[in-house]
Amino acid sequence: MKHLSSFIAKMKAQVIPQLAIDTFADYYGKVVNGETGLLYNKDIQPVSQDEVVDFNLLGEYAPAGKKALSRTVMIVLNGGLGTSMGLTGAKSLLQVKNGQSFLEIILEQTRSSEVKLALMNSFSTHDDTLAALADIRPAHKPFTFIQHKFPKILKSTLAPAIWPSNPGLEWNPPGHGNIYTALYTSGILQDLITRGIRYAFICNSDNLGAGINEALLGYFAENQINFMMEVAQRTPSDAKGGHLARHVNDRLILREGAQCPEDEKSAFQDISQFRFFNTNNIWVRLTTVNKLLERHKISPLPMILNAKTLDPRDENSPAVYQIESAMGAAIHLIDNAVAVRVPRSRFMPVKTCNELLAIRSDCFVFSKDNRLIQNPKRKYDAISINLDPVYYGKFDLLENHFPHGVPSLLDCKNLTIKGDVLFEKNITIQGSVTIQNSSTKQVVVSADTVIDRDLTF
Repeated sequence: MKHLSSFIAKMKAQVIPQLAIDTFADYYGKVVNGETGLLYNKDIQPVSQDEVVDFNLLGEYAPAGKKALSRTVMIVLNGGLGTSMGLTGAKSLLQVKNGQSFLEIILEQTRSSEVKLALMNSFSTHDDTLAALADIRPAHKPFTFIQHKFPKILKSTLAPAIWPSNPGLEWNPPGHGNIYTALYTSGILQDLITRGIRYAFICNSDNLGAGINEALLGYFAENQINFMMEVAQRTPSDAKGGHLARHVNDRLILREGAQCPEDEKSAFQDISQFRFFNTNNIWVRLTTVNKLLERHKISPLPMILNAKTLDPRDENSPAVYQIESAMGAAIHLIDNAVAVRVPRSRFMPVKTCNELLAIRSDCFVFSKDNRLIQNPKRKYDAISINLDPVYYGKFDLLENHFPHGVPSLLDCKNLTIKGDVLFEKNITIQGSVTIQNSSTKQVVVSADTVIDRDLTF
């Protein structure tokens, strides 16, 4: 532990709260002692259908949920930059549907209800978000607080990572599990409790399928549940994400990919065995969070130890450890915690330009409560889109290739685009279509074209 004092001094210099420093120190002690944070198959068992609550059976709780709205806060994780899509600012400020940003849509979701709104920003998104809120001027200004940061640990010496050319790279976000500590140290947790707010719904800013559901809220409140995780049936595309399991001590537990030993990855990705994934839609009783942190004096969430390079864009930069935690892991720590199996429609994250194109199209519309849903006029299930990453993989490239808006995809089942293809206005694509340009010159799909078969240029 000879380097611990250096880490503590470094965190204090950044005015990081003592609770976060103590939490890091506890995790760091585990790293020094050789702990890995791994969760082995021998310690867990799959969860059956009968062990999770069925969302479809909760309709009777909607009236109770409506009564509980005034005692509820929606907390949105707003720390992402969307770098994988080529963005440099807060991802929530990206125009995603009908000219509105994620943030504007989230504000609208809570505007007409009694639900409070809070945003957990990161150091990278806080200023941009405050500036956007000043421009939008919502009738009810949301609470805002900032996620903490942890220093990266050199893998070779377990000393603090130093990178003078870009000191910002010496730090990493501590995962969304930091929400409980950040909420507590900001003073907002106690403020909400003092105002009579008892229930929190937590979700990601880029998941517009989420939002307050009165039946879920009513079930949570009426049954005096302390923690509730929304899970969905895993598909092959979810094989690498965190899954729900039952620990040998009989409590539910969340296992993330970084917690799985390498030689057990095949079992981890077996969706017939581990059938449910965490949507990162979480319901929690605020007084429970307060008691948990005051009792432990640190965040008691399990450690996730991620091995990375100091500069993620430079494979030759020093190897480091990043300490993180997952907010869903609290399901294992809190008494009277449950999981609810929800429809896939409550999980619509926008992580890629493929997903952004789908969301922008007429495949999706807004419900009465301003939640994104699949267009009822659509005859197919979820659309599958595969865009050539060279020409469409970044946000600005996508914009340049669809300068007049997204084609109508209402009657489209699958869309694949290979090569450099520009689309003019009023295009309609139907069925399963592959559009391929094998040349080095850009081709243009003319305005008012209907495409219902494969095209090759």
